[in-house]
Parts: sequence; structure tokens; C-alpha cells
Amino acid sequence: MTTQLLFIGTTELLLIGGLALLLFGGKKLPEMMRGLGQGVQSFKKGMKEPIEDAIEEDGQEEKAECEQTEDSKTK
Repeated sequence: MTTQLLFIGTTELLLIGGLALLLFGGKKLPEMMRGLGQGVQSFKKGMKEPIEDAIEEDGQEEKAECEQTEDSKTK
């Protein structure tokens, strides 16, 4: 029964969209959706940047370790 709550069909989406149009009007709704899209985009970017930073830091640490081992081998 709880899994049925997670799935929204086409009819329900149209009903929600119609209610939103009635509540907020034709001019305000596109602005709200644009703001929502920009928020999602910045969230995705924010989630991606820490991963890239962590990968870059790991790569720099490994490079430093390799250089240290090469220096110790040549001595």
C-alpha cells in the first residue's frame, strides 16, 4: 500500500498542474518553475564539485607519494 503512494500517474500530474495554474496564475507559474529548475541545477553542481575536489586531492596525494618513493629509490 505504501508503494502506491510513490507513483504519480498522468492524471494526477495534470490535476496538480491545473491546481497550481489556478492558484498562482499564468504569469507567476513559469517564473516559479524557472527558479525551481535553477535550484535543482545548483544543487546538482554543488553535489558534483565536492566529488571532483576529493578526486583531485587524492590524485595530488598519490602523486606526492610516488615522487617520494622515486626520490628514495634514486638515493
